[in-house]
Amino acid sequence: MKRAFVNGGYNYILSCYPDCDQLTKDKIRYGLESIYLLITKLVFIFALAFILKIQLEVLIFLALYNVIRMPSFGLHATKSWMCLVSSSLIFILVPILCMKVVIPINIKIILGLIGLALMIKNAPADTYKRPIINKKRRLTYKTISSIVAIILTSASIIINNNFWANGCIMALVVQCFMISPLIYRIFKLPYNNYLKYQKDI
Repeated sequence: MKRAFVNGGYNYILSCYPDCDQLTKDKIRYGLESIYLLITKLVFIFALAFILKIQLEVLIFLALYNVIRMPSFGLHATKSWMCLVSSSLIFILVPILCMKVVIPINIKIILGLIGLALMIKNAPADTYKRPIINKKRRLTYKTISSIVAIILTSASIIINNNFWANGCIMALVVQCFMISPLIYRIFKLPYNNYLKYQKDI
């Protein structure tokens, strides 16, 4: 199914734009693979959420998480099944945790400060397939990630709704793991890939 989707889309796009260079072709294939994984992953996660009757909570947490994920990037699993399993655990278990647990404000502040420090240190975390080479872009992503970390922490303290407040701080916590050198080491993936690229050139 994946191969048919990617190859079909790839061949169609190339038929419309036959003069693409190899780099563009690689980006097209990578983009199609990402779209396929995203669709299949979301269908599976929302099927589980529907069974557990937590569709809204999962949707909210997904939105909160992607706010910090987009500028800070982070690890991508090398196998589609690993991505599916890890994403399902995160986007099902964390919303359930946010519903059940009450996090004291002082703990939220501590988590927020640690999260901000880690964003300043580690964001953006690239992958070997998509190294973020441009220094100005890296600084821009780091700045946006840090600002979003402050906003999420502040929101978690100000908002009275327990789920929303927990969702804000937990989105930051999860993403801090996803951009940490430790998680890259666990999955045996290269970290700071832009440095290798700069060295190679």
